[in-house]
Amino acid sequence: MEVNIKKRSRVPGVMITQFVEEVPAGMSTPDFTRKPIALTIQEGKLGIFKAVVTGIPEPTVTWVRKSGELDEDNYRMVRDASSGEYQLQIPDISGDHADTYKCFATNEYGKAIVTAALNVIEAIRETPEDLRKALKNKVDNEPKAEVKRVVDDRFWELLMSADKKNYEKICREYGVTDFRWMLKKLNEKKLEREHEQEKVVERLCNLKPIEMKANGEAEFELEMSLRDAASRIFLFKDGVMVPFDVETEDKHALRQVGKRFVFSINGVSQEDAGLYQVEVDGVKIFSTDLKVPSVDFLVKIQDVKAEEREDAVFQCVVSQPIKKMNWKGKNISLEQGDKYDITVSEDMLIHTLVVKDCLVFDKGIYAADIGLKSCSAWLIVEADNDPNSRGKKKARKTTRAGGGGEEVLKIAEEQQAKLQKERGELIAKKKKRVRAGPLVPDTVIDPGVYFTSGLSDISAIIDTEAELVCRLSSEDCEGVWYKDGREVTATEEMCFVNDGTYRKLVLKNCKEEDAGKYRYEADGRKTEAMLVVEDPPRLNQDDLAHFMKPVVVKTGKDAAFKLTFVGRKPLKIQWYNEDEELLEDPHLRIEKSGSHSRLLLLKCNRKTRGEIKMKIKNEFGTAEAITQLIVLAYPGPPTGLKVISAFKDCINLAWSAPSNTGRTNILGYNVEKRKNGSNLWGPVNPPEEPIKEKKYAVKDVVEGIEYEFRVSAINISGAGEPSAPSEFVVARDPKKPPGKVTDLKVTDSTYTTLSLSWTKPKEKEGVQDEAKGYFVELRTADNPEWGRCNSSAIIVNSFTIMGLKSMAMYWVRVVATNEGGDSEPQELDNHIIAMPPPVRPHFTDKKIKNFVVTRTGNSVRLNYNFKGSPKPTITWLKDGLPVPKHVTVSNSDTSSQLMIASSERQDTGIYTLILKNMVGQVTSSVEIRVTDDPKPPGPVELEENVSGTITIAWTASPDEKKDDRLHYTISKRDSVKRTWQTVADHLFNNKFTAVNIMPGRQYKFRVYAKNDMGTSKPSESPTWEVKREKESFSLNLPDSKDCRFDAPPAFSVPLKMHNAPESYECYMSCAVTGNPKPYITWYRNNVSLNTNANYYITNTCGVCSMAILKVGPRDHGDYTVVAENSLGRVECSTKLVVKESVAGS
Repeated sequence: MEVNIKKRSRVPGVMITQFVEEVPAGMSTPDFTRKPIALTIQEGKLGIFKAVVTGIPEPTVTWVRKSGELDEDNYRMVRDASSGEYQLQIPDISGDHADTYKCFATNEYGKAIVTAALNVIEAIRETPEDLRKALKNKVDNEPKAEVKRVVDDRFWELLMSADKKNYEKICREYGVTDFRWMLKKLNEKKLEREHEQEKVVERLCNLKPIEMKANGEAEFELEMSLRDAASRIFLFKDGVMVPFDVETEDKHALRQVGKRFVFSINGVSQEDAGLYQVEVDGVKIFSTDLKVPSVDFLVKIQDVKAEEREDAVFQCVVSQPIKKMNWKGKNISLEQGDKYDITVSEDMLIHTLVVKDCLVFDKGIYAADIGLKSCSAWLIVEADNDPNSRGKKKARKTTRAGGGGEEVLKIAEEQQAKLQKERGELIAKKKKRVRAGPLVPDTVIDPGVYFTSGLSDISAIIDTEAELVCRLSSEDCEGVWYKDGREVTATEEMCFVNDGTYRKLVLKNCKEEDAGKYRYEADGRKTEAMLVVEDPPRLNQDDLAHFMKPVVVKTGKDAAFKLTFVGRKPLKIQWYNEDEELLEDPHLRIEKSGSHSRLLLLKCNRKTRGEIKMKIKNEFGTAEAITQLIVLAYPGPPTGLKVISAFKDCINLAWSAPSNTGRTNILGYNVEKRKNGSNLWGPVNPPEEPIKEKKYAVKDVVEGIEYEFRVSAINISGAGEPSAPSEFVVARDPKKPPGKVTDLKVTDSTYTTLSLSWTKPKEKEGVQDEAKGYFVELRTADNPEWGRCNSSAIIVNSFTIMGLKSMAMYWVRVVATNEGGDSEPQELDNHIIAMPPPVRPHFTDKKIKNFVVTRTGNSVRLNYNFKGSPKPTITWLKDGLPVPKHVTVSNSDTSSQLMIASSERQDTGIYTLILKNMVGQVTSSVEIRVTDDPKPPGPVELEENVSGTITIAWTASPDEKKDDRLHYTISKRDSVKRTWQTVADHLFNNKFTAVNIMPGRQYKFRVYAKNDMGTSKPSESPTWEVKREKESFSLNLPDSKDCRFDAPPAFSVPLKMHNAPESYECYMSCAVTGNPKPYITWYRNNVSLNTNANYYITNTCGVCSMAILKVGPRDHGDYTVVAENSLGRVECSTKLVVKESVAGS
């Protein structure tokens, strides 16, 4: 049953409806992790709604608009497989596209709905020259009707925070041509905004619009004094609040220095473009529009084929600097860590993903995503199929697969040069702007010397060289370097370099005290950056080269590993074996100090072998060193030990080498023997003389004794585990094969099995020896090849063959065997058919129906169970002919079913089931009658042909022709007895004569139609009456005297006492006589009740009664009946006791 349960989404504006009462474990209803936002776009541009959904199973996403349909010509619905993003793309937007759009995400457990509006701005139709003319202050000669202008709110928000020099650009973008009207309206809005801002801000100045930085960040800033230091500051993007952190490097950050507020957006991508607004306690303070240059892939990532435990490298080059790119592996976002290494070049054009230590399950599709653009490639990991390393963890490789190499570097350098050229042209263009019709007079101001490239924050490792570089617009300018606000001078460790327009500060050997903030000032301008001196862990290279050589030890011996290092403390030192961290225990020692660490493994075994890794970590980084530990273990047991041949003075053995050699060569083998019944194993060869080959002839045996053998392998560590014992073998010369078995016969059979028995062959000395086992062989009649039914010899004289094909023909034979070989086969005289012993078919049901009645439209089902061998053929007939096609017959080996899904009258008939096999046959018949409730007969007519009788005739029922078992029943009623009596039944004609008709009585007759299903409604005759002729009768009566019957009232039956339970009915009555008729009055406690509607009072023929329909406590009391007429008055009283009802009764 489907339900509609409303749920709340974590994302505001999303409505979720759940279709089921309870969602199964592991499943979920759809939801939006990213919903489409409202768009305001100029005509002719591309509009894109984006959404990301979740849900298990994966939801189906559809888009609709409030008015109109989404046709393929104007809309494109696409899905980005790499990011899982669904998009509704609207190319070449026009005014007709403005509407409210809905996005649906649906699966079998529910649906999620979200709406987003599309606002369309009218495009600019004029040429640039026309626009400049339109922006001039002019007055038309002819007055025009006032036109209501509708302008996007973003337009006014940008103007109120923009510099006047940018007004023209913003007007052109939003299609506003009336400059005078714009200035008037802007002043009005500014006054309103300033009035609102005065409530929360004392002073607001130095508004700097958002701009992109060379490091891929975007910043905008403002200076303001808050009236309340506790006021809350909010940041919005396109009307949606954006969370930000203070003094952090998260996506959106706020840095406050005094009254100066700097908002930054780190790692800008295409998705960050939009209108940003700052609000204080709900009041809009500043608005700025971020436009992100279009970014594309110059070099896309390529497919990488890597070997197992090798690193894989994906590289791409983008057209614009990007600080951070979204990398995905198999649709999962990847982060920097032990498994993945994500790096960006200094110019932020080359982005690299390294998948470290590739394993087979790392294969799949990896993607690089920069917003609207993405690229993907396959990682193929080739498994190591070396049989010697199967089941063991392979050593990590130091090689790398993939990467773009020199070509990627070359393309990135060319793009960097192109971008620098474009920036230079843009700067030169800003120095001198040429206008055809300027709004304000051109003013050329010499900007002096300025920085074309400022200092950037850098990190340097201690005791290495660090370089701070900036670039001026002129070579002929000197500047001053500062560190932490103090001027610095050149020393042996610090030097200043002037290289053309470049200014460099070089620290040759960085120390911790060199860290700080450096500033360079020139011509009144300055740039600054931070130098961080890091002291990460660093390993001693000589120790590292020695450490990386594999360590080989024998099982039970100790293994030691040691490394020295330097780095800022505290240092975290960890040791790993096969990526599992090692902790101290009785078999493991770890020594740690500030300059070295030592790992000691005591009594090594095979489990401790493999990769040994030391990991050192501090606040600046991590260092790792990897080596291999090889433990030479004892070899495993040899396999396949078997007896090749046996004689009375020699037994020949052979075996195979062990699969596990203990990681070294096998030096030889030791063979041991044991007598049957003994628990002691004895050596066959001297321990100091191991057997070199994988076979051996054991000659130290006694004729007639039964032996078993085992063998163990020897390597440099010693002898390993012995093999499993061989089968027992008797030291004697080979035997003679046995003779044929006798009395081979079949003891039982079914459709899939066959049971055999036979007699053991006799021994004949020197001719045939005793049989030690038997093989049963089988072949089908059409196959000349024999196959054995048992893989090993059986010792009993009987066997059951399984899995035969029903009714198939087989040939069977039995072969006796012993150590000397197999006997001649003994076959059965005739072929065998896979079937039970022949049995005549017979029904196993205790009761078998022979007549079935059903209503039209109902189903009919007949089931018969039977037995027979071989399986009988089953035939169903209807009235001697095959059953119709709509009748379904289902058969099995022991039952048969006939079913009519919806029966009709034409299905009536005799159905016969015939079972037949090679032994005989049996049949069973059943009559099925399909009928319905009969329709009533037609009009009934009555006729008197003979006095005292009536002939009843009626029109036949419409069902009479359809149902040969339909008959009629006649009932009679006269005016004296007034009950209906059956006078005739089972009439198959339409006429009947009723006798014993009495004159003077009225008669009626009813005719019913009956069949096997029931009785119809009656057809009723008219009333029949034979009038009786009466003789006249006269009576002479004598004159009578007048008699008076007047009498006073009297109670012939008085009232009785009453005990009535509460809420029950109470009925009181009495009988009163008197003439004239007395007037009756009822009283309760001397109060008249005649007009009380709660009491039902009647007086019929002198019987006076009163009924209380629902007795209550207030009805308790004395009741009196008063009867009075002109001759007197009489009373009768009684008492009513009301019993309380019992709780729960």
